[in-house]
Amino acid sequence: MTLPPLVPAGENDTLIWGLTTRERLRRIAAAQGFTLAANAGAEGALVVNLDYVFDPLWLKYAAARPGHAITRDGVPVIAHVTATQPDPYALDAVPQETTELENQTLRKRERPFMEKLTPASVGLIERASYWGAYKGVTDILTKYMWPEWAFHMTRIAARWGITPNQVTTISAVFCVIATWAFWTGDYWPGLAAGLFMMILDTVDGKLARCTITSSAWGNIFDHGMDLIHPPFWWYAWGVGLIAYGRRLSEEAFWLCMAAIMGGYVVQRLIEGGFIALFGIHIHVWRRFDSWFRLITARRNPNMPILAAFLLVGRPDWGLIAVAWWTIISLGVHAVQFAEALIWRARGRAVRSWLE
Repeated sequence: MTLPPLVPAGENDTLIWGLTTRERLRRIAAAQGFTLAANAGAEGALVVNLDYVFDPLWLKYAAARPGHAITRDGVPVIAHVTATQPDPYALDAVPQETTELENQTLRKRERPFMEKLTPASVGLIERASYWGAYKGVTDILTKYMWPEWAFHMTRIAARWGITPNQVTTISAVFCVIATWAFWTGDYWPGLAAGLFMMILDTVDGKLARCTITSSAWGNIFDHGMDLIHPPFWWYAWGVGLIAYGRRLSEEAFWLCMAAIMGGYVVQRLIEGGFIALFGIHIHVWRRFDSWFRLITARRNPNMPILAAFLLVGRPDWGLIAVAWWTIISLGVHAVQFAEALIWRARGRAVRSWLE
């Protein structure tokens, strides 16, 4: 699809996430491959009302609908004008209030935000855009425990001009601190450092989406660290049992490592294979799959297991419990993958329940 140019209409000096609406639109345009223009050409354009702030999803949606205007409270906000109909108010209205879109990147179906930006509405809109950048299908801690903490940290970072990559760098430092603390058996300081690292792992992504500063390197840095470091934490936890005084036998230690690390790698391969074969994440196929993503054996759900057993003075049992939970989660993933193959073999489409 050839993208129409964007034509900003009006001015608005109120800042959202430290940006004017014109600068925010410029960043969205660059990220999505649009060009900015002063006026609509013969082929039409998207006329964007700078009095409003909206989720970036709306631009591609509007680009595919010539002759339509996305409206808020009856006011055209993104109008796909054409040579035959250049008046935004004369286009077919698509009310934002009643329109839902699927966000495949964030694994959710929602009504993306679109609000008029005034000094009084900044807080409300920043909160709306923050939640708009949140994944619909994720782990239980990210979804329920620290969204509010991460929101305020994201606002502070935006105000202070801290970049997402700088947040990821700080996160990496705390990741190393947690690893060392686990290695030496200082589990509570390690859990504290790990908790802060996990919150920052939420902040960097939300900051990038809210300030429209996502980058290829940032994506590699963030997701690469997420992918690589968990096995080091589990190994360090096992080694730290010696200093703590709850050393596992050699056989038990290596069985735990084989289960946790092997299960982690195979689960990731299953997830990647599911995307390659069916074009969707395994976690968004059915409602159960999305629910199970809350608790499946990943870093964040594993940490409360370790903390719970540490609370009763048995970090060794915590490691064993994580090993068993990894095996169980791997079994669930294997069944999900097999069921999808059977569905397709029987001619049934494997589609996300969010569609």
